[in-house]
Amino acid sequence: MARIVSVLASTLVLLLVLAQMAMAQVPLPSSGSGEADASADLPDPLTPEAIEALVARMSDTEVRNMLLSQLEANATPASSAADSQGFIGELNRIVTHLVSGLIDAVQKMPMLIVNQVGSITNFVETFGGPSGVLTLFGLVAATLAAGFIIERAVIFLTRGWQGAEVENPEDNLFGALKYLFRRMLREIVGLIGFYFGLRTVGRLLLDEQQIAYAAPFVVYLIWIPRLTAAFARMILAPNRPDLRLVTIDSHWAKYLYRNLIGLVLLGGFTIWIVNFNAANGVKMDESRLGFWLNTAVHVYIGIIAWQARKGLSDMMRGTDPDNTQFDEWVAKIYPYFAIGVTAVMWLIVDIVAGYGNLALLVTGPHFVTMFWLLSAPLLDTAVRGLVRHLQPPIIGEGPVAEAAYKSTKRSFIRIGRVIVAAIVILLIANAWQIDLISLRGKASAGADFFQFLITLAIGYLFYEGVGLWVNRRLAREHTTQEVTEDMAAGEGGGAGGSRLATVLPLVRVTAQVGIAVIFFLLALGNLGVDITPLLAGAGILGLAIGFGAQKLVADIVGGIFFLIDDAFRVGEYVDVGGTMGTVEKISVRSMQLRHHRGAVHTIPYGEIQKLTNFSRDWVIMKLMFTVPFDTDPNKIKKIFKKIGAEMMEDPVHGPGFLEPFKSQGVFNFDDVGMVVRGKFMAKPGGQFTIRKEIYNRVKKEFDAAGIAFARREVRVAIPGMENAEDMSDFEKSAVAGAAAGAVQAAEEQPK
Repeated sequence: MARIVSVLASTLVLLLVLAQMAMAQVPLPSSGSGEADASADLPDPLTPEAIEALVARMSDTEVRNMLLSQLEANATPASSAADSQGFIGELNRIVTHLVSGLIDAVQKMPMLIVNQVGSITNFVETFGGPSGVLTLFGLVAATLAAGFIIERAVIFLTRGWQGAEVENPEDNLFGALKYLFRRMLREIVGLIGFYFGLRTVGRLLLDEQQIAYAAPFVVYLIWIPRLTAAFARMILAPNRPDLRLVTIDSHWAKYLYRNLIGLVLLGGFTIWIVNFNAANGVKMDESRLGFWLNTAVHVYIGIIAWQARKGLSDMMRGTDPDNTQFDEWVAKIYPYFAIGVTAVMWLIVDIVAGYGNLALLVTGPHFVTMFWLLSAPLLDTAVRGLVRHLQPPIIGEGPVAEAAYKSTKRSFIRIGRVIVAAIVILLIANAWQIDLISLRGKASAGADFFQFLITLAIGYLFYEGVGLWVNRRLAREHTTQEVTEDMAAGEGGGAGGSRLATVLPLVRVTAQVGIAVIFFLLALGNLGVDITPLLAGAGILGLAIGFGAQKLVADIVGGIFFLIDDAFRVGEYVDVGGTMGTVEKISVRSMQLRHHRGAVHTIPYGEIQKLTNFSRDWVIMKLMFTVPFDTDPNKIKKIFKKIGAEMMEDPVHGPGFLEPFKSQGVFNFDDVGMVVRGKFMAKPGGQFTIRKEIYNRVKKEFDAAGIAFARREVRVAIPGMENAEDMSDFEKSAVAGAAAGAVQAAEEQPK
């Protein structure tokens, strides 16, 4: 609930700034008349006759507003001037105008019917009575009929644009989109033909006065609703769920389609009737019919959002399997956000009306604002769809590549949302007659606020851009590493990543933190905050850290030089002062080693005196085998050479060799047998797998050649005894005792 309130509060602040800036650009009267400043209309010279003529042309409301403006201009008490300063004074004025607008609308309710009857009466009199009005209706009907005929002809001539029906649209999104776009294009081309047919036939049948009354009716109540229906059919496809572009079931698709058209009709009728009354002598401040119709529009939107909240949430959620918790939260609160937006816009419209700037509302900027804010599900769906189909393919395979791909997709979506939000703000500002480009350099709260937002948006795009570049490079670097059996089994001694794979995470963190700090300070400067004390404070804090945390500085500086020297990389197997493990993670001040048994060691750079890297460039492994003294060394040499040649040709183990396995001859003699040694050179990361395979093959070849591995044994020589079976029991006991003593003596020898 707190998040919903915060979102609505942010929207309220943004829309209030827009409204305030819009009113600041249009001259405002002192009270609610909607006219220009009365003092500007005073006759010159100001003679009694001129004043009498001026008053005779004005309504009672206009005379009262002129009097109030003159009194306020001549009477400015000190207390009033003091109260008008600051945020409290501005808030007080806003509340005052809000309440005054509501009171004015309620007080004029009894005059609604009277004023509307008067407007219709003036309309009838303008065209010379009922017969003239009937003539106008007949000519308009004939013009509409001609426009419809031309429209049907255009649609018939463009029937080939539709294309063939799409097969399996769920699996062919581009085909479905193409089919729907062509269908909508035919409807729009037909509406364009309808419009130009109306203009052509209307200019032949109607005069200028008749066109002035008929054109707004056709535009607001026929052409725009039908254009809306064409777009809605493309997006919602109420009768074709297989072609629907948004995630919503048929029930809610049809519900939103019907009510969207009804909403556009009600909004169009509101704008048309207000202009109609103004053209027939009933001004907006005399009849507050526009207020009540506008209220009906906002209530209608609230009802739609409340009843269709499930469908709107489904539409906002989409079908992306990689949705985050934030996406789920946004989808859940969106219907309530829509209700909040329409409530906030209703308040803003009433405030603007209370200020007397009714002329600003004639073109319906509040309707445009609500349209774009309530189109968030469609815009977000479009962004996610474009990212899903335009994002570069995944680099490599495995969990690292998948994580980088998802992170890249989320970054593209966030960047798209920022760009769409900027475009929507520009469109809303344009609807309120605000030129955001011209605000640059102007000293106003609204200009400062929007420059603040623009600075943050640009900084965020740089922030995400750095993350995108680093993620894709990391994915490319990590997926070039082959995960060997040794690494999977936790043997250690991995080949490690590239130098970029080690440095890029630090580059990303450093760059993103730097971008965030710089653009945040620039944004504060745009708000008028003096950032010089902040910079000075940061410098003092840096000095304090430098003097008070010398160990931390030593760790950071040591890490920088270790990285410059390329002493280690992520994934390499190292020994740091007797602590061994694979480099799993590095930070600004320390590194983390993962032991092959699972333990993680965190070592600050400043404590590293010596670092031994077992995974750089190549690895030599020497294997020792103990055989009986009577074994032929040349025979073993041939076996080792054969194994080395076979393994070099092996498609699995061969690529891991840099030099083949070969014999180094007799290495040593001990009391057990003869020690022979073999060696091979391999790429880091695969040496243990190769070693295991060599052990298997040596055992197999030795068995085939009748060579046994030497085992520790005790031999007792008895003079004159040729056969052990001729020994007596006493002699056997003596031999067993001598053997046990020899074994015990061997075990007690220092190792």
